Amino acid sequence: MADPATGTSDRLFDRARAVIPGGVNSPVRAFRSVGGTPRFIAAGSGAHLTDVDGRRYVDYVCSWGPLILGHAHPQVVAAAKAAVDRGSSYGAPTQAEVELAEGIADRYPGAEMVRCVSSGTEAGMSAIRLARGATGRTKIVKFAGHYHGHSDALLVEAGSGVATFGLPDSPGVTARATADTVVAPWNDRAAVETVFAEWPDDVALVACEPVPANMGVIPPEPGYLEFLREITSRHGAMLLFDEVLTGFRVARGGVAELSGVTPDLAAFGKVVGGGYPLAAFAGPAAIMRQLAPEGPIYQAGTLSGNPVAVAAGLAQLRLLDDEAYKGLDARADRLIAGLTEAFAAHGVPAAIPRVRSLFSVFFSERGQDAPRDFDEARACDHQRYARFFNGMLARGHYLPPSGYEAMFVSLAHTDDDLDATIAAAHEVAAEVGTGPV
Repeated sequence: MADPATGTSDRLFDRARAVIPGGVNSPVRAFRSVGGTPRFIAAGSGAHLTDVDGRRYVDYVCSWGPLILGHAHPQVVAAAKAAVDRGSSYGAPTQAEVELAEGIADRYPGAEMVRCVSSGTEAGMSAIRLARGATGRTKIVKFAGHYHGHSDALLVEAGSGVATFGLPDSPGVTARATADTVVAPWNDRAAVETVFAEWPDDVALVACEPVPANMGVIPPEPGYLEFLREITSRHGAMLLFDEVLTGFRVARGGVAELSGVTPDLAAFGKVVGGGYPLAAFAGPAAIMRQLAPEGPIYQAGTLSGNPVAVAAGLAQLRLLDDEAYKGLDARADRLIAGLTEAFAAHGVPAAIPRVRSLFSVFFSERGQDAPRDFDEARACDHQRYARFFNGMLARGHYLPPSGYEAMFVSLAHTDDDLDATIAAAHEVAAEVGTGPV
């Protein structure tokens, strides 16, 4: 029997499944990993969501990261409304997109030139095309569990070896499309060395999430990003930091600033649009000038640099100063300390790896020993996570509906919000810490 408190969401989900595959427009929203009915959202304000049944939640998804200022921040809304009043799209350049590119270049190490696109998938696939065209090479290296969008060349899974050619991860992706993609385990130097030993002059690009957040947050081990920078430089390959989730969230200059490692190319999304559909990729002028119309490598998009999204992104970026990042870190500190205490108090073995305000919860018998790669993330207790998710949801706290995703705080989260979440976690930890899973 349906929960009467979610009756409208239940009915909408039934209607959605008749006209939308799986009832959702992006798979994780379907709650398949955690069970139950996805909540259909009616509104967001500050740190809170309200669903179509009138239930209110403290939100730790934040539209998967971009809403650093919270939902419907007045200055972001005002900027977007003003842009809409001027027109929704022109198919022509605007002053605001120049200002956004200047803002990204000012913030991000090595980003001398920027090209706007509409999604993180476009940013990733365009960066690959640029790297292949600029180097004249064909092979791409990615890491198991890292996500760079759903373009064919990157929608791959690991083969059977330590570092092997990727296998298509979805019907519709042909073996030929992934034939030049090599998949290696994250945090494994030997695997990457094996790739370059076998194909020393064939690798165009090594792509990574410098802080992976699509298999849960699994930070690079000390020196690993420096290793990737050195080995790619030595072999004339490019290094791509996919900072769609981390860019302008973990620091003003993303992971590149935090680590001191400057990639050849970087991909951005989420934050740069302030919650609106916008993404970008960037790099040194010598590389970026090889894009059309200056160079021969073609990339285009009618809605690229959409004026409404650009206005929202600019408004948010301009508010993200040093104090904003300190505020994000302080909120993450408070929440993570409280969750850690809740799990320990009830004997729940859990790890909460984090980089600044980006973090995940992994349940496993390894306790606080966090996973270091995708295989270890898969071995965690995702059934226990599902129980934790549903317990928190029932108490009004909206977490990512998958144990492979990151959690986010915003500057709109108050101490009261965080403390309420910690109190709920104590209650739920007492339940998930006992009985079969």
